[in-house]
Amino acid sequence: MGRLVGTDQFGNRYFENTDPKEEIPGRHRWIDYSQDDFNASQVPPEWHSWLSHIRKDAPQEDPIVQSVTPPWKTPFVENMTGTRGAFKTYSTTAPKIRAWEPVVKPRGGASSQNTSA
Repeated sequence: MGRLVGTDQFGNRYFENTDPKEEIPGRHRWIDYSQDDFNASQVPPEWHSWLSHIRKDAPQEDPIVQSVTPPWKTPFVENMTGTRGAFKTYSTTAPKIRAWEPVVKPRGGASSQNTSA
């Protein structure tokens, strides 16, 4: 029950309903996620500012967003915490303390068993 404003690179669709009779004030912008397992980190910053009423116009309609976006800006990636793609730290330095590893020597040779009989 709203006007499709745009779609982001993930396929999320953004809607707006400006009819005050149909919507609760302040609740007239929403998102339809493209994935079943969704969270708020899948919303790019440009669309987040529009959803939160920081910007009046949608990103593709806002001339400031279009002119200020630098060419070196990296593509947006959602927060991967809690998934298989999460960042895991690792150390490249050798440990300063090593655990003791016992050296096992063979017990009495075969020649000592034959001589005692």
